[in-house]
Amino acid sequence: MNLQQLRYLNEIVRQGLKISDAAAALYTSQPGVSKQIRLLEEELGIEIFVRNGKRLVAVTEPGKAVLAIARRMLHDAENLKQAAQEFHSQDSGRLTIATTHTQARYALPPTVKQFIKRYPGVQLGLHQGNPTQIAEQVLSGEADIGIATESLSLYDDLVTLPCYEWNHCVITPLHHPLLEEKKLTLAKIAQYPIITYDFAFSGRGKINAAFEAANIHPNIALTAIDADVIKTYVELGLGIGILAKMAFIPERDKHLRMMDAGHLFKPSTTRIAIRKNEYLRGYTYDFIELFAPHLTREVVAKAMHVSSSAE
Repeated sequence: MNLQQLRYLNEIVRQGLKISDAAAALYTSQPGVSKQIRLLEEELGIEIFVRNGKRLVAVTEPGKAVLAIARRMLHDAENLKQAAQEFHSQDSGRLTIATTHTQARYALPPTVKQFIKRYPGVQLGLHQGNPTQIAEQVLSGEADIGIATESLSLYDDLVTLPCYEWNHCVITPLHHPLLEEKKLTLAKIAQYPIITYDFAFSGRGKINAAFEAANIHPNIALTAIDADVIKTYVELGLGIGILAKMAFIPERDKHLRMMDAGHLFKPSTTRIAIRKNEYLRGYTYDFIELFAPHLTREVVAKAMHVSSSAE
């Protein structure tokens, strides 16, 4: 048994049981991958996969147990590399952040600027996606950190920590009738077509919950994953927008008007997610603290330790 065999096993499952895709992802040959999996099965004395001819169709129950252990071993092997790199080159390496458009566009720029200035030798990458994609990238090791509002806390293999709370606002074109209202209410908002986030993004669940609680059925005319897209269509006069307040910048959004809606929708919490038992480089701790000053190295390390002890 060797780590290469475990990598082949993990990649086959990650590629939907397609050996050819796994071989391509690992830059090796399909026969070589198949041979190594057979050797692993022979050594363990079990069948890891259910086969239909040469095609893999499922993971067996013993195979699922082997896969879970293999992933832990691969994770630990990667942690060993990270630990060695930490002592060899503390101020160089790579840090990949998986996050949403709203966070990347409006919340992260000051942190990224400070981080790059402090660690010019670290290559920083931003991967944008929806919260489910963000969680999956952190779990698979494609990203070191995930930052999003929805869903991250639902994954048992992630340690999630709250960064900050934020509220929604309503935006309208210039001179819109809604601007004349003395008090913004859900009923008044529902009188107009609404442009807002796709359900998976930026507190959309809080928006839906508020209307449902009031027994109001809003006209959701258009949804998007991008705050800038929402603002574009509001500016075109296709409706009013509901978006994260942080995404409205008065000096840039001069053709729009903003109304605070913090009293109508419950606040949302942006969270940071890290894979359990992950070894974090020193600069990773610093990035987290730059983004959320209350999440010091001690706080994050303690959360990781508590998570590991609970398993």
